[in-house]
Formats: sequence, C-alpha cells, structure tokens
Amino acid sequence: MKISLTVNGAVKSIDIADDNTPLLWVIRDTLNLKGTKFGCGKAACGACTLHVDGEAVRSCSYPVKFANGKKVTTIEGLGNRDRPHPVQQAWIEEIVPQCGYCQPGFMMATAALLNKVPNPSDEDIDNNIINVCRCGTYYRMRKAIHKAAKLQANMDIESVKEGK
Repeated sequence: MKISLTVNGAVKSIDIADDNTPLLWVIRDTLNLKGTKFGCGKAACGACTLHVDGEAVRSCSYPVKFANGKKVTTIEGLGNRDRPHPVQQAWIEEIVPQCGYCQPGFMMATAALLNKVPNPSDEDIDNNIINVCRCGTYYRMRKAIHKAAKLQANMDIESVKEGK
C-alpha cells in the first residue's frame, strides 16, 4: 500500500506492506528520523509523542494508515539549531534533560499543549503532560513549560510588531 504524508514540511510517499504498522516505525526506520523514541510500545510513556495535524499522538500505537494525507511533525521539525522552538529554548535554558531519552516526547506534548493553552497553569500541565520520565526531571520540566509559554508569547508579540 502507498501512504503519502507530509513530514516536517516535506511530502513523503512510501510503500508499506502493512498499513497497521505503527507510525513510529515508519518515522524511525523508513524515514530515518531518530528523534522520536520507542519507550513502552503501549502508548503509556509518551516517549514516541509527535504531532499529526497539530495534535499530539503516541506514535507507537498509531497505525500509519491514519496518517495518510496528514501533516506529521517530529522533534526534528519543531525547530532547529539556529531558530529553536520556544519549548526547545526553554528546555535548554532550564537544563531539563538528565538522560534525555524521553525529552523529545515531552517537548512535543508541551508544544501541542501551548498551542491549545498558551499560558497553562500547573493544573493544565498536570492534566495534559502525562508522559513518563524515569529520571524524574518533572520539576525542571514544569519550570521550562512556564518559560516556554512566556517565550512563545513574546515571540507572538514580536511577530505582530513585524507584521507577520
């Protein structure tokens, strides 16, 4: 079966034998984007979180057939070294990662949250960021989420001033 999807802004057309293959394996093994991680394989830990049409999804249990014709954003497409996404910038400034394995999933979940709730409360964070970090960097992540909200708000203000 042929699947067509837009990944990080680039249209990709792939042949897949089983359209129930998890999107995670297509992203990692077929498209060679290694930032999205495999954690539990049961959509419980969130290490595999990416965006499909702007919504955070657990790609380890998301059949690729459901991504057909949709826009997929991975951690590689969230920002870049020269212009990091506000979430990535906040993660750096707050020195969030310890081992770092789960962090791409946390950042993708956070970016999706900030798109819906630009200034989240601690309760919003608790109810929406339900990924698992075995290193326990939750306190630093919470600080980074609040910082990312401020960075994104400032970025939005600057965009308005620049007429973008």
